[in-house]
Amino acid sequence: MSVYTLNLRLFWPLVTCILTALLLLHQYIFRGSEDQGNDCADQGPGAVTLFKYILAFILFYFFIKYCSTQPGTARRGFHKVPEVHGKSGVSKRELLDDHYERHVRLSPHVLGHSKAHVAKLVSELVRVGRTDVPPESSLAFQGDFIQIGSSYEEHKVGSPDCFDIIVPLRAPRGLKMETGVCTDKPGGPPLCTLNTPRKAEWTRRHKAFMDTFMHLHNAQSIYRMSPDSVQHWFYTATQRCLAAVRYPFEQRCSLSLSLSEEQQVLLRLTPRSDYVCCHISMGIRLIPAFPLGDGAFLVASQQGQQEEDLWTVYFPRQEQRLLAWLKGRLPPNSCHLKCLQLLKEVRNLSGETLEQQSGAEWGGVLSSYALKTAWLRLLLSTPPETWDECNLVDRLDDLLYSLRESLQSRALCHILLGGVSGFLPDSIVLPKLVKETVPSNLWAEFSDVTLDMVSARLAYSWNHLPRLIRLGRPQRTSLGRGVRCKYIDAE
Repeated sequence: MSVYTLNLRLFWPLVTCILTALLLLHQYIFRGSEDQGNDCADQGPGAVTLFKYILAFILFYFFIKYCSTQPGTARRGFHKVPEVHGKSGVSKRELLDDHYERHVRLSPHVLGHSKAHVAKLVSELVRVGRTDVPPESSLAFQGDFIQIGSSYEEHKVGSPDCFDIIVPLRAPRGLKMETGVCTDKPGGPPLCTLNTPRKAEWTRRHKAFMDTFMHLHNAQSIYRMSPDSVQHWFYTATQRCLAAVRYPFEQRCSLSLSLSEEQQVLLRLTPRSDYVCCHISMGIRLIPAFPLGDGAFLVASQQGQQEEDLWTVYFPRQEQRLLAWLKGRLPPNSCHLKCLQLLKEVRNLSGETLEQQSGAEWGGVLSSYALKTAWLRLLLSTPPETWDECNLVDRLDDLLYSLRESLQSRALCHILLGGVSGFLPDSIVLPKLVKETVPSNLWAEFSDVTLDMVSARLAYSWNHLPRLIRLGRPQRTSLGRGVRCKYIDAE
């Protein structure tokens, strides 16, 4: 339910006009009854009485208007959005703090409970599917899962209802990764393929695996691992694991597993009782991945043509170490997480008013990973003490300015593969296979027209933030009871 803001400039004149009309109607009826009783009555006193009534209501109108402009006279039940005054940032700060508390802030209590419930369920799934013997004709779960994404990094907006988890897979030994695959998007994220060895002995030995998971590419006369085949196997394997462990969980919540059109495996958890705080429905995106070493993983790519069988590299361990290192440098009352959350909220509010195609382009350019990348680059290039809580508006201004600069230069480089190694701590180690790759531009697939549109829209959104807040977010319950999972952040 949206919040209605009372406009006193229209309300009191409207009330005055209505009362004046009622007074005139009453006077007309009263005069008519007098005329019927005394046709020769004098008309002067009636006109004087009407004049006195009008004068009294004019004075009453100005009195009410004067009172409504005085401080402390706001009525309960109406929320007045403060206006932004110049460049001082004081009123904008109050607006941001108020909106953050009502719509953006994560409850540490609910976040902790939600993460614990998700970890308990997924750990049982992985335990059932794990094997210590290297498979020869299929895949298998390997090791423990890795928690990634905004809910675990604590910059999720609103309610902790979506979680991303990497599930490592074990494949037959001998597959080779080939980097630097040519696509029609030069400068984009590094794409790779998983190929069979050149030796014919490996192909003969793993014929069943070849028939299920590998595709022949005639142009290169090589076999490549098919991401779609891996996703379908992973979905079927997860179904079997869920059937083995679901009974103790379904006494308190309902579980459902689905494979989306984007070939993503989604596990949905809907509480039946107080199993999860405030009955939040949660979605868990399970991401199958192949370990590369040094904490990096190969994940099915959403870019390129489906028949190209491309994979991309994730660096969850490196990003976790970088965030922990940055947190240790920042002041205790740092606003860095709050800054990223509010930036994502501005993105969400502005995107709600766009048509479908423009909204898709807007969300694609300003994906959560793109905003996180720009945020990390600003954190690495500014002194830690400048991220004190009192500097929130200034840091948001800097972040938006750096985003617009990147949009105008048509490039936002990957934080680990973007040529900024001098800013990174020594604890961030990349696999040798990807260490020497060319800088990766996250916006290589978008046209100049799209990037210009996003740049102009971003400036408009920040300058008209009070209006976006008034028209955008509905009044939310304290923790979003019964909220369905929405992957609007494209994480």
